[in-house]
Amino acid sequence: MLWTEKYSPKNFDEVLGNVKLKDEILNWTEDWLLGKTSQCILLIGPPGTGKTTMAHLAAKEFSEYIELNASDKRSYDILKNTIGETSLSKSLYGDGLKLIILDEVDGIHGNEDRGGTRAINQIVKEGKHPIIMMANDPYSKRLQSLKPKCNTLIMRKVHTNSIVALLKKICVKEGVEFEEHVVRNLAKRSNGDLRTAINDLEVIARGRDKITSEDLELLSSKDDIVNIFDTVRTVLKSKDPKRIRAAMRVDSEPSFILEIITENIPKEYEKVNEIQSAYEKISQADLYLGRAFNTRVYTYWKYAFELMGLGVALSKAETYKKFSRLTNSSIFPKLSKSRGKRNLEDKVAEKMGQKLHASKKVVKEQFPYMKIMFQNDETAHELATYFDLADDEVKLFRSRKIKVKKSKKKPTKAKKTTTSTKKLSNETKVETSKKVDVEDKLSSNKKSSSQKVKTEDKPVKKSSKDTENEKDSEKTSKDSQMSLFNFNK
Repeated sequence: MLWTEKYSPKNFDEVLGNVKLKDEILNWTEDWLLGKTSQCILLIGPPGTGKTTMAHLAAKEFSEYIELNASDKRSYDILKNTIGETSLSKSLYGDGLKLIILDEVDGIHGNEDRGGTRAINQIVKEGKHPIIMMANDPYSKRLQSLKPKCNTLIMRKVHTNSIVALLKKICVKEGVEFEEHVVRNLAKRSNGDLRTAINDLEVIARGRDKITSEDLELLSSKDDIVNIFDTVRTVLKSKDPKRIRAAMRVDSEPSFILEIITENIPKEYEKVNEIQSAYEKISQADLYLGRAFNTRVYTYWKYAFELMGLGVALSKAETYKKFSRLTNSSIFPKLSKSRGKRNLEDKVAEKMGQKLHASKKVVKEQFPYMKIMFQNDETAHELATYFDLADDEVKLFRSRKIKVKKSKKKPTKAKKTTTSTKKLSNETKVETSKKVDVEDKLSSNKKSSSQKVKTEDKPVKKSSKDTENEKDSEKTSKDSQMSLFNFNK
């Protein structure tokens, strides 16, 4: 049996370091066992700090546990068919709860693990059993969607003195004589990784009665990828040149290291002269980085690393014994937010450069004057039409839309004229039909009146009876007239 398994902690009391974190995990397990559901736990820390050990100790409190290691394929379908169904079903051993352990969730990548993060989010949201997840990098992009849904616990590296005490205990139990400086050297070389320290001790001590300093030569130095924030913390907290140069061997871009150190200098340094000296070293390092990128002579990098690392570290008179919360660089979020605006500026500068026969750089220098010219509506309209600028491109120079004065004569469109002519033609047809009807009626009335006149002009032949009647009527009329003046009668 390997010594890492033989001397692994059997309960939470035997776990080295992270005392507060152990209490939080114990309270979390008790809540689940009492029927109080709570958020899943996300353990984040460097390798060898005891993340997996903590999860296995918590699993002893439940009826069973299911673990998915980093070596397994973790695509969407596999996770949903295994862990997804397990998180929704009951335990095989009664009605108890089962613990789901997902190791290195920040290592999901590639075609084999496609959709793995999306599946974990759904399992965390819909699951009915406790879940513990582990990750190494707290700043991984794959954890951005998981952190708000979990109780994130940061595990710190095990202190060197704690590792030394455990290595001595193992040597005593195995019957191996040791020298104090050898055990301490093993603890320092592990850089807080307890698993590595125990493995190194087993390599040089197993099957032997005594270990000496000569046995250390059998071990090669650990090729560890240093966390970027450990590098920044070492630069700001230490003044040891060897330790600082070792911390600067980080797998990251030099410009990124420079930005994070620049961001956290005023959070650690308090004196004005120290901050001034540190930023002078940062500016010199930036110059060397610029020369390296422009000339492609990357030997300038060593000067930049010395200035941003050792130069900044030696700018302080004494180390500050305080806790400073390190943060990521604020310039990268700002650059990502302004990326759309910068792309728009390049597009407009290219359009204007073709008309003005100038480069983008020269055109961009004229943008402040363009903003002044675009304040006038007429000038803005002329410039926009000349440079063929769209509405979103015009907003680069003015916030409001361009107001164009409307001309008196409105241009008629072809479609509207056709519809209007159709309406007019229909109306004229109706009016002409009405006119024709009126004219027909008038003509008929004229004909009827002319016929009446003609009939009146022609002499009508009267009969004898009609003539006698007319004579009688004339006599009666005369008699009536006479009676008016004849009072005697």
